[in-house]
Amino acid sequence: MSGRIEPARTSRSNALPLCIALVGLAALSACSRHEAPVWQGYVEGEYVYLASSQSGTLAKLDVQRGQTVAASAPVFALEAVDETAARDEAHHRLAAAQALLDDLQTGKRPPEVRVTEAQLAQAEATARKAALQLARDEAQLRAGGISQAQLDDSRAQAASSAAQVRELQNQVRVANLPGRVAQIAAQAADVEAAQATLAQAQWKLDQKRVTAPAAGLVYDTLYRVGEWVQAGNPVVQMLPPQNVKLRFFVPETVVGSLAPGRKILVHCDGCAADVPATITWVSNAAEYTPPVIYSNEQRAKLVFMIEAHPATQDAAKLHPGQPVEVRLQ
Repeated sequence: MSGRIEPARTSRSNALPLCIALVGLAALSACSRHEAPVWQGYVEGEYVYLASSQSGTLAKLDVQRGQTVAASAPVFALEAVDETAARDEAHHRLAAAQALLDDLQTGKRPPEVRVTEAQLAQAEATARKAALQLARDEAQLRAGGISQAQLDDSRAQAASSAAQVRELQNQVRVANLPGRVAQIAAQAADVEAAQATLAQAQWKLDQKRVTAPAAGLVYDTLYRVGEWVQAGNPVVQMLPPQNVKLRFFVPETVVGSLAPGRKILVHCDGCAADVPATITWVSNAAEYTPPVIYSNEQRAKLVFMIEAHPATQDAAKLHPGQPVEVRLQ
C-alpha cells in the first residue's frame, strides 16, 4: 500500500510550483499586453531655399553651414552696380519731374512778375499824361487854338495808352496764375511715372540683398563668393525650428483615436530625455509601411501617416532623417 501512495504525493508536490509558474507567465503576459504601444518614425525638415529674383555674381556670403541666424539677418548679396545706377537715375528723373510740376503750379518767378508790374506802372503814367493832353487839346479846339486833326491825334494817343495799360494788367494777372490745367495734369502723370520707375529700380536693387525670413539654422550654402548665380537659384538652404516635424505610422486600429492636438512623446538615440510634441496632421489614406521602418512582421500591413511638431525650443534636439520612437503622452 505504501508503495502505491508515494508516487501520488510526489505528483501533488510537483504540481504546486508548476501552477505558480503558469500564474506568473499569465501575469507577465497580461502586463505585456497593457504596455503603451510604440510606433516607429523619423524626423523631417521642411527647408527654406533662399534665392534672388535677379542674376549676378555672388559678392558677399554672410553665413556658413551650421550657423544659427536671427530673423532679418543678412544672408548674402549679389553685385549691384547696374541696379544702383538705375536707381540713382530714376531718383534724379523724379526730382526733375517734380520740380517742373512745382514750377507749373506756382506761375512765373517773382522777378519776372515785378518786371511786368513795372511796365504796367509806366504805361499807366503814359495813359494819364495822354488823358491830360487830350483834355487840353479839347479846350484849345473850342478856343480855336488847334485844328481838328491835332485833337484827333491826341484822342488816338490817349486810347492807345489806355489799351496798353489794360494789356499789361492782364499780363500781370497771367504771370501770377499757375500753368494750364491740362499742362499740370500731364506733368503730374509724369511725376507718378517717375515714382513708379524709382520704386521698380529700388525693388531690383533690394533683391540683390537677401535676408533671413525667420530665425533658424543655416543647413547648407550652395555657392561660393565670385560665382555667377542665375536668377531663382537658391544660394542658402535654411531650416527654421518651426519647420522641423515628425512623421510616424500607426495601424488602422489606432488611427481613429488620434487627432490634431494630441500630445505625444518622442524618443531618439542620444536624446537626454523624451521630447514632447503635438500631432498636427492625420492622414486619411492608408499606405504600406515605408521600407525605412518595416520589419518582417509589419511589411505587409497598411498604416496611416501621422505628422507632429515639437515645440520651437525642442526642435534643435532633433535632426532630419533621424529615426525615432513615438508613444502617447
